[in-house]
Amino acid sequence: MLEVYWGCLIGGLAFGLISLIFGDFLGDAFDGLLDAISIDGFDFLHPMTLVSAITVFGGAGIMLTKYSSLETITVGLLAGAGAILFAILLFFIYVKPMKKSESSIGYSIKELVGRPGEVTIPIPENGYGEVEIKFGSQRTYHIAAAYDNIEIPSEKKVVVVEVRDRTVYVTADV
Repeated sequence: MLEVYWGCLIGGLAFGLISLIFGDFLGDAFDGLLDAISIDGFDFLHPMTLVSAITVFGGAGIMLTKYSSLETITVGLLAGAGAILFAILLFFIYVKPMKKSESSIGYSIKELVGRPGEVTIPIPENGYGEVEIKFGSQRTYHIAAAYDNIEIPSEKKVVVVEVRDRTVYVTADV
């Protein structure tokens, strides 16, 4: 069983070292192939937590085998429990906060439907104006028309109802 523990430890350390040295290159070359290891809906099955758990399992198994008089099955169970505990801690202390901190300024204009905004250039009846919509930490400006074909004055709060032909159709916020 010691060989299994050594294999887990060496494999995990090798994966970590290779990721550290060639991470950006491999990430670009495989374009997220390693992300396929994680399963949608189960965020805790992130590649970092899985590999870390395997590495801790190997290290704990070696330590318990060499420095305790516990039976093989007990060593395996304790090493597995330590690996699971470490993976849970790693997920909640590092992985989950890092995922939340990821941000992107990219968005689809279709995502604007339902978002509040403010008229910056008045929208005349049956005409076009401009609205400012806050999207995350940025402000975006879009050509706008009134959904109900009514005049909407400047600085009026509006809500995007529809997006057609790169124009947002808004209604006055009630």
